Amino acid sequence: MPPMPRYLGVDGGGSKTAFALIDDDGRILARTTAPPSYYFNSNFDVVESSLTQGVTDVCTQAGIVASDITAAFFGLPGYGEASADVDKLDAVPSHVLGHDRYSCDNDMVCGWAGSLAGEDGINVISGTGSMTYGEREGKGHRVGGWGELFGDEGSAYWVATQGLNAFSRMSDGRLSRGPLYALLTERLQLAGDLDVVSLVIDTWGGNRTSIAALATTVCQAAREQDPLAAKILVDAVDELVTLVDTTRTLVGFTDEETVPVSYSGGMFSDDDFRELFVSAMAGQPANYDLRRPLLDPALGAALYAAKHWGQPLSSDAVRQLAANATTFDEVRTP
Repeated sequence: MPPMPRYLGVDGGGSKTAFALIDDDGRILARTTAPPSYYFNSNFDVVESSLTQGVTDVCTQAGIVASDITAAFFGLPGYGEASADVDKLDAVPSHVLGHDRYSCDNDMVCGWAGSLAGEDGINVISGTGSMTYGEREGKGHRVGGWGELFGDEGSAYWVATQGLNAFSRMSDGRLSRGPLYALLTERLQLAGDLDVVSLVIDTWGGNRTSIAALATTVCQAAREQDPLAAKILVDAVDELVTLVDTTRTLVGFTDEETVPVSYSGGMFSDDDFRELFVSAMAGQPANYDLRRPLLDPALGAALYAAKHWGQPLSSDAVRQLAANATTFDEVRTP
């Protein structure tokens, strides 16, 4: 009797790396997270270290060894953004798995594959970074994702840096002090306002994950009626809508077509921010069908692994996977 097919999905990111192991009936066999696999602000070793930890954990949970994994898909942050690194990134999973039944691409594919279960349409990501990825009739296109120094508009990092900028102007008198000022002072435990400079630049070393985490404070300030924090979120949503609109055109959707759109990334876990995005999309002239994500990006990566291996899950299996996702998470929650 042939062994049960097992598909591993890996969704890399700047905040964490998520792993999901599924079978072809839509059962979730194991899930785990590992440290970030974004190497641009660190070193290349973090990729293999993160993947090794995650693969070891899911195999232990499922009671298998890596050679039992039928196929895997690794969505890696930064993949394709430095041509000289692609071959090295492609090689890393072979060291971890001990076989070559896998493929790699940018982590944007995970968000799209999970949110729309591989259906034609667009996924917008607003996590540590931001971008969109859309597909129509086999044609894929990416917009955004140019990195935190001069891009990633609408991302958690972008929101956080806009918040820090507002804090600096509130501190020195260029702006009136709103709730954002007090909330950031408390969160960062600043003895003096200028300590934020040494904290972010020296202590944190400009770490994008640490900075991006401050976006939650900007969201909190907006809920407490800070007008500048509220404007930052509105501007962030506008940037994300622009990404979607641009992708719709470039991927080839016509004005007459209804375009499925979904979303992924930590910014959308904030209810108010998500509602701002929903409202903004509803006000666009294009015909968008905005959907809640069907699956998270790690499960999307596992679906993509099966598809890339030539054994895509059936519609029934995908529905079962979506149902199992909630049950699996509830069982594992203490």
